Amino acid sequence: MSTITEATGAKGPAAPAAGALRRDAVGVSHIVFFVLAAAAPLTAVVGASPAAFAFGNGAGVPGTYLLVGALYLLFAAGFTAMNRFVGSAGGFYPFIAAGLGKPVGLGGALIALATYNAIDIAVFGLFGFFMADTTGGLLPWWAFALALGLAVHVCGMRRIEFSGRVLGICMAAEILILLVLDLAIVATGGGPEGFTATSFAPATIAGEGLGVGLVFVVASFIGFEATVIFGEEARDPRRTIPIATYVAVVVIACFYAFSTWAITQYYGPSHIVAAATEHTATLFFDASDALLGPAVTTIMNLLLITSLFACALSFHNTINRYFFAIGREGLAWAGLARTHADHQSPHVAGLVQTGLAMAAVILFALSGLDPFAVVFAWMSTFASIGILVMQILVSLSVPGFFRSDTRGVRLWNRAIAPALSGLGLAVCLWLVIANVELVSGSDSGLVAAFPLLILAIGALGIAFALGLRARRPAVYARIGKAFEEIA
Repeated sequence: MSTITEATGAKGPAAPAAGALRRDAVGVSHIVFFVLAAAAPLTAVVGASPAAFAFGNGAGVPGTYLLVGALYLLFAAGFTAMNRFVGSAGGFYPFIAAGLGKPVGLGGALIALATYNAIDIAVFGLFGFFMADTTGGLLPWWAFALALGLAVHVCGMRRIEFSGRVLGICMAAEILILLVLDLAIVATGGGPEGFTATSFAPATIAGEGLGVGLVFVVASFIGFEATVIFGEEARDPRRTIPIATYVAVVVIACFYAFSTWAITQYYGPSHIVAAATEHTATLFFDASDALLGPAVTTIMNLLLITSLFACALSFHNTINRYFFAIGREGLAWAGLARTHADHQSPHVAGLVQTGLAMAAVILFALSGLDPFAVVFAWMSTFASIGILVMQILVSLSVPGFFRSDTRGVRLWNRAIAPALSGLGLAVCLWLVIANVELVSGSDSGLVAAFPLLILAIGALGIAFALGLRARRPAVYARIGKAFEEIA
């Protein structure tokens, strides 16, 4: 059984059927840009890694990026093997349905919708906070957040190639500015201790604070499933998706490892913890001022804004396709499956997603909640937990899917690698939950209850699926199968 179409051999995108996504529209580079944009490299390196240095395993942070990258390569081994037979605009959801059963799959779909909407709202809050701060309070944070929502919706409504090109430009600028700083550090011979490989020594990586370091590093890989969620729109998805998946993981891991290694050399492995603790918000900017000058630092600050725009656009496209998938399968309002007549984008789903995000922003604003300390910190914490839960479920789904029929897939890909990745991701989930106060910056009981809330959302999806099985068996039978029917 094949659920992904073969390459058409056509040079341009194929004309889709009514209500279908645009076929043969994106290649490896576009999909990699979607993943990188979701990871927001500039925001992750400049904004998140200093906290990993300060509260985690210090000089071992660069090696931790490689460690987590290896974990996701294990995940990719099973993920891409299963992708040859299962895949749709529903992202992880059809994988879970095929491997663990339709009820668990629908539970995973609801967790995915809650999780990705949460991270999108978190980005809106952070964007509004940065813009209000940068402009000296010219407008309230929520006004900038709503403007971001409008801009993202307009871009997301257009052909998928358009978003891919926009993200490509943003990613090139982000990576270039960081590489300029990294190479400047290398060109000046590092810092007070010269060049060392201490950051990649097992003893340094496994030093005190590794658990907390892992929490911040794992969050840098959020958006991993973007490779498969665009499978219906990819050229030759059997080849494109696996390549894009491996390229994305390797690029994220190596780039983050190199950038954090460079900043470690600048301050010195023995001093990086103290520097990050004292200058958490300006660790990279201080180095840029000293080596490249204030003008480049200003550009870096401006690119943080475009980084958040790219991140919001990537997640907007991801959420749209989740809504599209459940609408197409009859699990929600059928209008969600409508596509734009000219752009073949899920524009109705996009309108719904934008409306939900804007409503959340308005609600947070009316409640007087802080856009950084609450909107961003709380929502991103919720999303981190939810995404890890989904990734663990996918790891468990792979051996479940191949249990009765190996389909010629090697034991390593169908069982060993998924088992190892599932175990590693479970450890990461436990670490996030154990350090939820540090990650969220809050001791609120509501934040502490996030894991239970995610379980409740999953249970609601399971109950809904069981109800469908009893009362609407035809709809239940289509769970996770819509792409197979139209392919």
